[in-house]
Amino acid sequence: MIRSYSELRRLETFEERFDYLDLKGQVGEATFGSSRWFNQRFYRSMAWRHVRDIVILRDYGCDLGVPGYEIHGRIMIHHMNPITMEDLTHGTAFALDPKYLITTTHRTHNAIHYGDDSLLPRPVVERKPGDTKLW
Repeated sequence: MIRSYSELRRLETFEERFDYLDLKGQVGEATFGSSRWFNQRFYRSMAWRHVRDIVILRDYGCDLGVPGYEIHGRIMIHHMNPITMEDLTHGTAFALDPKYLITTTHRTHNAIHYGDDSLLPRPVVERKPGDTKLW
């Protein structure tokens, strides 16, 4: 399944978007292993920095691009389709095309990759006068 921003934006809630992106603990075929230096060089490139800024602006700095989930700390850009060495060496669309990228927090990014929804942000429960039940 190829995931894309145009499909993701049809989903309104944070939970729906997470379910769409969830990798269920299957990170991808081959990670970069001993070639990790290669993807780290990619993440320091001007091309990546440029597209990263575009994605953050498009998503208004919100986790999974959902209003109300503003990111106040470190912002990560998640590849909706896990990238491989070939994606970086051959310049496939998955690496630098905003239609395959989404803004996340570090915790949401880990939840997507490792299938751990306990890492996801929870909505704030508003307290009301006379409310005696603790959270």
